[in-house]
Amino acid sequence: MAEAKRVHLVDSTLRDGSHAVSHQFTPEQVHSISGGLDAAGVEYIEVAHGDGLAGASYNYGWPAYSDEERLKAAASAIKKGILTVLLIPGIGTQEDLNMAIDCGARAVRVATHVTEADIGEQHIGMGKKMGMRTFGFLMMSHMVPPEKVAEQAKLFESYGADVVYVADSAGAMLPEDVKARVGAVCAEVKIPVGFHAHNNLSLAIANSIAALEAGATFLDCCCRGLGAGAGNTQTEVLVGVLKKLGYETNVDFYRIMDVAEKLVEPIMHRPQVIDNASLMLGYAGVYSSFLLHTYRAAEKFNLDPRDILVELGRRRMVGGQEDMIIDVAYQLAQQKGGN
Repeated sequence: MAEAKRVHLVDSTLRDGSHAVSHQFTPEQVHSISGGLDAAGVEYIEVAHGDGLAGASYNYGWPAYSDEERLKAAASAIKKGILTVLLIPGIGTQEDLNMAIDCGARAVRVATHVTEADIGEQHIGMGKKMGMRTFGFLMMSHMVPPEKVAEQAKLFESYGADVVYVADSAGAMLPEDVKARVGAVCAEVKIPVGFHAHNNLSLAIANSIAALEAGATFLDCCCRGLGAGAGNTQTEVLVGVLKKLGYETNVDFYRIMDVAEKLVEPIMHRPQVIDNASLMLGYAGVYSSFLLHTYRAAEKFNLDPRDILVELGRRRMVGGQEDMIIDVAYQLAQQKGGN
């Protein structure tokens, strides 16, 4: 019998899932969930604000507890897995990474926009120097052709990254988009490749499998799909699907189901569903942080928020440009008034 193909899972319930609970995870919840994930056999357990270390802000939300409090809570519960953090250059700093290491973090994912891997060079180098396993994380990878994603992935590899990720941050990709981008990256780099999916078009599991078929060996997931927009690839479902397909994750299927049902589900603010807002994020291909600002602008200018989101996607707006939404809405209102 052929040996099962190994897939490495990064569970981001306590990082990307933070978006879905308004960043209000308590240390007690982090300790409980981290311990459950670890006991179930999850290899990488990611803990941070939804927008990474030091991600608290007016745009992205204020956490109830500090990164340090949550990381210490996770570290005290993790016995076998690797405590992982995400850092966005310009938000997280060297001091934040030092703090994370002091708290027990052993892996860092340096996240940049898909065309800006170069701003992560210093942070990858810093993580390597500190003995961490380092990941290059290319956000909003749907926005550029596969060749550009591969070019940026090679930059991360040249900086010393141990793994490079293609991230569908807006949940905008179809399976063929995933295969094209992940395949292009796998053809250009010698390090392992990962994929991060969102479920705005109800394709997170399908896209994750497409990524594996194209050569990826790392996948992101969250229990109950907890995450920004319509959420992420659902950990317990992914483990079951991979098991049926003959992949090995080293995660106990029953245990991870219990973590999702008994530890994560009771603290969810609402079920993770594909509502109209999440669907439009995926359809338009825009970042989830745009949503609240879009609704405010739509009300101010008497517009359909879906029209604003589509226009933001057409203009290829990226995270950090939330202040431009009011300008786009004003222009659409002017056009509407002139018709």
